[in-house]
Amino acid sequence: MTRWLCLQSWRVVRACSFGRSSTLSPASRHSSDLISVVVPVLDEEESLRALYEQIDTVAKQQDYTIELIFVDDGSDDGSWGVIESLAVEDARVRGIRFRRNFGKAAALSVGFSAARGTRIFTMDADLQDDPAEIPKLLARLDGETPRIAAGANSEHDAAMANGESLDPCDVVSGWKRTRHDPWHKVIPSRIFNWMVRVVTGVPLHDHNCGMKCYRSEVLREIRLYGELHRFVPVLAQARGFKVAEVEINHRPRKFGRSKFGMSRMLKGFLDLMTVKFIVGYGKRPQHWLGSVGLLSFGFGAVMLTVLAVWWVLSRNLPGWTPIHLHERAVFFYSLGFLLFGGQLMSVGFLAELLIAHHSHDSDTYSIAAETPERLPDERHHERNAS
Repeated sequence: MTRWLCLQSWRVVRACSFGRSSTLSPASRHSSDLISVVVPVLDEEESLRALYEQIDTVAKQQDYTIELIFVDDGSDDGSWGVIESLAVEDARVRGIRFRRNFGKAAALSVGFSAARGTRIFTMDADLQDDPAEIPKLLARLDGETPRIAAGANSEHDAAMANGESLDPCDVVSGWKRTRHDPWHKVIPSRIFNWMVRVVTGVPLHDHNCGMKCYRSEVLREIRLYGELHRFVPVLAQARGFKVAEVEINHRPRKFGRSKFGMSRMLKGFLDLMTVKFIVGYGKRPQHWLGSVGLLSFGFGAVMLTVLAVWWVLSRNLPGWTPIHLHERAVFFYSLGFLLFGGQLMSVGFLAELLIAHHSHDSDTYSIAAETPERLPDERHHERNAS
C-alpha cells in the first residue's frame, strides 16, 4: 500500500512539473465545446456587421459556444474600425490586423494559431458564404444527422436528414453547386477544380470554397504559405485525415468586389504542381528528380556512346564516309539530355541534404490515437489487486 501511495505521489509531482511552462501546448489550450470561426478580411467594411449578426443568430439558435476571429489582411477601408467596435461590444470577437496585405493564406494561418476551439470554421467576409450552413458542416464532421438552421437550403437539408448516418471525418469542405458569380469566374473555377481532382485524387467539387470546417488537430499538422489555403483538404488527406464535402447555399455578392481575377488560374495551376510535389515527394525529392534525371542522363549517355562508336568506325573501316559530330543535331540533343539529367540529379541530392537537415522540425507521420501511458509498477499493482 505504501509503495502504491508513493507511486501516485510521484505521478502528481510529474504532472505538476509538466504544467509549469508558461506557454500552453496547442492541444492543452483547446476547449472541447468551443467553435472557432476564422474570417479573413480585405476591404469588407460594409458586410462585417451583418456577417457578425448572422453568425451570432446561428450560435444562439443552435446553442453553440463560439469565438469569432477577424483577420484584417491590410484593408484600406474602415474594416478594422468595425472589427474594433465589434470586439468592444462582444467579448467573443477577436481581431488581428496585418500591417499590409500578406495574402489569404497568411490571414488564415494566424487565425488558426489564435483559435482555441476544437472545431474551426473558415468563411469569407463578403456574405456569399451563408452562416446558416454551419450546423450542416458540423453534423457532417461528427457523422450526425444535421440540425436544420433557419435560412438553410431546405431541400438539401431534408435529403441529408432523411439519409443514413455517415462516418465522422476531419475536414468538411463546402460545395457551391449553384453559384451566383459571373461566368468568367465560374468557368475557370470549374476547370481548376477538375484539374485538382484529377491530379490529387481528392474528390471534392469545390476546392476554392472558403467555407470549410476542420478539427483542430488537422491545422496543427499543416503549414500554410503562399496561396496553398485552397489545398488544405489535399494536404490533410495526404496525412491520413478523412475529408468530405457538403453542398451549401451560395449567395450573390451585395457589397464590394471580388479580389480574384483571371491571374488566379495561372497561380492556382502552379500551386497545384507545388502541392502535388509536396504530397508525393516532399520527404523524398530525389525519388522524382533523380528518376527523371537518371533517365535523361542515361538516354544522353547512350546516344553519345553510339555517336562515338559511329565516329570511330567511319574513320577506320573502308567504304565508310567519315562523320563530323558538330554537324549532327543529334549530338547536341544527346549532350543536352546528358547535362539536363546530371543537373536534375544534383538538384535532387541538394534537396535530400536540405530534407535531412530540417527533417527534425516536422513529423513525417500523423498519429490518430494512443493508449494511456502506465508505469510497470502500476500494471503490477492492478494485477495483484484483481
